[in-house]
Amino acid sequence: MPSQTRPTEVPPTSTGRRPWRADLRRSLHLFTEFRYEQPDPARFYTALAQDSAAHVGQYADLDGTVLLDVGGGPGYFRDAFRAAGATYLALDSDVGELAGAGDIGAGTVIGSGMQLPFADDSVDVCYSSNVLEHVPEPWRMAEEMVRVTRPGGLAFISYTTWFGPWGGHETSPWHFLGGRRARRRYAARHGHEPKNKYGESLFAVTVADGLRWARTQQHADVVHLLPRYNPWWSRWLLRVPVVREVVTWNLVIVLRKKK
Repeated sequence: MPSQTRPTEVPPTSTGRRPWRADLRRSLHLFTEFRYEQPDPARFYTALAQDSAAHVGQYADLDGTVLLDVGGGPGYFRDAFRAAGATYLALDSDVGELAGAGDIGAGTVIGSGMQLPFADDSVDVCYSSNVLEHVPEPWRMAEEMVRVTRPGGLAFISYTTWFGPWGGHETSPWHFLGGRRARRRYAARHGHEPKNKYGESLFAVTVADGLRWARTQQHADVVHLLPRYNPWWSRWLLRVPVVREVVTWNLVIVLRKKK
């Protein structure tokens, strides 16, 4: 069962940085920045990357760790995790995504999240943000992330939930009427296919799917299950079927690999 420690109860870091807090102020800030995901992606992803590094840092001291970012994309997350002291490795299947913010950084590998080209127990932290919903076998990718994490190391998995407001990505909110219908509507309205094509590069992954996998997988202890962008006190909603699917924009699964 997951730890009952509140995500907000984090001791000061050795660097003197203020601890990460999943409070209402943070949630409002992230939702404000979310409005810029399409018109100003650098603004949004920089804010999200900085928040992510602080969030992961509550579970593991990133200074000196080897961190693998599965689906790293442009360099926003690279910059944030390196600033926290991590040796940053990234994997992505899309060269275009990797070059979205300029050059492709050192330590970057092209490959599949469902078959990570890394040895067992090879990284201290394995991280993924908003990638799981883009692969046809999401829980195979999750198992791969645990596989490459060293015993005692951390796997941090975060994904956009299908029945949340942004589950259909740019086809939202029409995805509530069906992913294929939303895809057809988008193409008819804009004259081209959406970037995230339901059934090809976007799949329906629910909150229930993530909770079930986390609690049945055998290789890691569950540290936390929480809605990523929400205040910590909203975690109780994960215990309410149906409601949790709608109010959880993004589910975080934090695991510590068994020794």
